[in-house]
This record gives sequence, C-alpha cells and structure tokens, in this order.
Amino acid sequence: MSTVVKSNELCYLTIAEASAGLRRKDYSPVDLTEACLKRIAALDGKLHSFITITAERARTRARQAEQEFASRKERGPLHGIPIALKDLYMTKGIRTTCHSAVLENWVPDYDATAVLKLEEAGTILLGKLGMHEFAFGGPSVDAPFPAVRNPWNPAHIPGGSSSGSGAALAAGFCYGALGSDTGGSIRTPSAHCGIVGIKPTYGRVSRYGVVPLSWSLDHAGPMARSVEDCALLLQAIAGYDAKDGASANVEVPDFQAELRGGVKGLRVGVPRAGWFDENLGVDATTETIFNQALEVLKNLGALIVELDGKPFSTARKANQTILVCEAYAYHEKTYQETPMKFGSTVRRRILEGAFLSAADYLTAQRARSVLNEQIRANFHRVDVFVVPTAPRPPETFEGMDPNEQNLRPSFTNPFNLTGLPAISVPCGFTPDNLPVGLQIAARPFEESTALRVAYSYEQATPWHERRPEL
Repeated sequence: MSTVVKSNELCYLTIAEASAGLRRKDYSPVDLTEACLKRIAALDGKLHSFITITAERARTRARQAEQEFASRKERGPLHGIPIALKDLYMTKGIRTTCHSAVLENWVPDYDATAVLKLEEAGTILLGKLGMHEFAFGGPSVDAPFPAVRNPWNPAHIPGGSSSGSGAALAAGFCYGALGSDTGGSIRTPSAHCGIVGIKPTYGRVSRYGVVPLSWSLDHAGPMARSVEDCALLLQAIAGYDAKDGASANVEVPDFQAELRGGVKGLRVGVPRAGWFDENLGVDATTETIFNQALEVLKNLGALIVELDGKPFSTARKANQTILVCEAYAYHEKTYQETPMKFGSTVRRRILEGAFLSAADYLTAQRARSVLNEQIRANFHRVDVFVVPTAPRPPETFEGMDPNEQNLRPSFTNPFNLTGLPAISVPCGFTPDNLPVGLQIAARPFEESTALRVAYSYEQATPWHERRPEL
C-alpha cells in the first residue's frame, strides 16, 4: 500500500476479490476505504461523480469493520466493502439532493430499505453520487452540481440517469453502487462506462426511500465492475418489503450459485426485424460489435433465434407516456410553486406531462398490457432476449442532440414496461475507445438466468478487464 500503483490496483479489485483478500488479511477495510478516498480526492475533480463525500463516516465504519473481522464477527461477502449511492436513495442524516436545487440541502430522517440492507451487510458508504436531475432530465447544465463526465473520455456523456454510479465504478472510486432505472437508467450508464448493471424484475428490490420518478416503471438495482459483483449486491438488497406497495413476495434464490452453469443449449432471442432499423437505426459500429458478441454466445453453445422486434419498438411510446404522466403527478405541486428551482431540461419534460390527458395515460396503460403479452409470448421460443444496451456509443456533451436520440431505437424501455429483468455487460469498444454494452433480458424473477448468460459472456471475453486512463 506504500505506492500509488498499489493503491490504484487495490481500487480496481472486484468485490469478490476484495472480499477474499480481506479474509486472507492481505489488507483491511481501512486500507480499501483510504485507497478509494485518496483516488476520489485525486481524480474526481475531472469527473464530478460525487455530490457528497462522507469521508469521516466511512473511516469510522471501516475501523468498525476492521474490529469485527478481528473478532471474527463476519457479516458476509460485502462486509468491509466501500460502496456509493445514487443521490436519490434516502440516507438518514446525509443530504439527498437528486442533483437538484429543489432538494439541494434536504437531509432525510430515515434510510431507504436498500440502504439499510447494504449497511446490515457491512458495506462502507463513501458518499452520494451525481445523476440526471430527478432521474428525468439529461446531463445537468444548470443544476447546482456539475454534470458527471465519462472516465473513458470526459468530453463524452456517461449515460443517465445513474451517471455518477457508472462513472465512479469505471474510475475505480468504489467497488459497488446502486442506481435506479425507469427507462434504462442503470443499463445505459453501465454500457457507456464499460461496467455491469442489472435492472431486476419489477418488485424484486424495494424502492421504499427511493425518490420516485414513475411509480409503475421505477426499478432499483446494483451496478459494479463484474457480473459476480452485481449478483452479490443483488443478493443483499433483494426481497419482499411491505413498505413498498409493488414489492413482490417471491423467494430470492442464491444468485452467485448459478453463475457458472454455462449457456449450452440456451435459446437466445434477437428481436432484430422492425426494431434495429427503427428510424435512424442502430449505429453501424455498435451493431458490428453486437454481432460479434452473438458469435461468442454461439461458440459457447447458445442457439441464436431471430424474433420480430416490432412489439419491442412500439413499447417505447407507451413507456414514455406513462413515465411523463407519473413524473408530472409527483412533481406537480413543487413545480407550480417553485418552477425555476428545476433545471431547464427537467422543466421542459415535466411540462410535457401537463399537456397529457387521463385518456392518454389510460391508453398507454392499455397498450402496455397488450405489448407485455406480445413480448412475453416469445418465451415459448427462447429463454432470453439479447440486444445492444444502447443504439450508439456515448456522444460528446457538445454534440448531444435530443432529437436524434429520439430517432434511434430504445433497447432499454421495453424491459421497464414489461418489468422483465435485464442486465448490461461490456461487449467491446469503438475505434475511439468508447465502451459498448450487451443487454440480456430474461423471464420474470429469473435474474439468475440473465446473470448466468452475462457471466458466461464476460468470462469468455476481455472487455471487463480494460480500464480508462485518467
């Protein structure tokens, strides 16, 4: 631990590796925490991934974990592991801003359920992470906190809305993080930052204490640098919670135990026709990298099945209408009282909801039922769906064009609308060294299947081993 090189190597351990090292006494929770805090202090000025750093609290918890290890009071694989939280997870005594002037100094008096579960598992909270304002706008240009930058190239966006979670993990600032996902907000930054993120089945993880965007579409889930790490984090936060009205009382399997089952004979559905060519279609480089990923799965023994992508393409319209309507309902009172406290992007999007009617909302919900049935019907033919996570690599801040974004397919929206579990795993890099993600979606509550496919692909490829040069 005496040199910068060793400290940096420590910061890029996976959770599984760090946990094993703690038990071997190669280093302590204090060592891991100090290595992360040192790296954040040295480099986060370029990326702005953190809004609030809880350094002294983290040091106190690290010393406590160190004493627990010495007393053989181990709590499991997350014990002593430094993590961070998207800044819409309520944290008792620690400000929760949602990256907005509306909540700039808000300090909740209770913790979100997922936060409590991670604390019970022995994790060490390093701080709260930047995001798109209220998980609704784009990169924040007029918020009280700077927009998060992509570690692979700070001129490029990291994806949203869990931008700080993606950037902090790629930069080696923490070992795991939590994000939220209403239309792709865990999976898109995971793809753009070259990490792994899973949106569990709707109801698998409690959203109690997570500031909502859209009640019927919001999902809470983990992000990390490896598939196994996501499995470990998901294990800790999954499970029924009576405080969340949408929480599902479904048995939680051992996600880590099933990772190494392989994919031989697994039927992989690719809903290409009518979706990949929607409007401007998929970026050519992205589709080439995706097709190479399919070849890897094929060589591992999976069976590739082409599917009709039109229901998946149509799902975006219903998802966006429901999202905007529910977001407006949540923010309406505050927006009417203090509209200028919202950033310009969020103001515009909230206002869209004011012009949608009850008929628009109900029509979208009826379409949701039909599309849900059509999409899930494909599981008679396949075991998982596989598509690119994002239709193009991360664009530059200067070159961002929201209109173009809406003219490309959304590969994430359908899995919020249907509530299906979906994971993004790194699957390659563009010639400009920007990451590309592979998305795998499975049947309801079959996160284990999605994780198994992702793990098999990850272990057969080198992409998860690459690190940005900061």
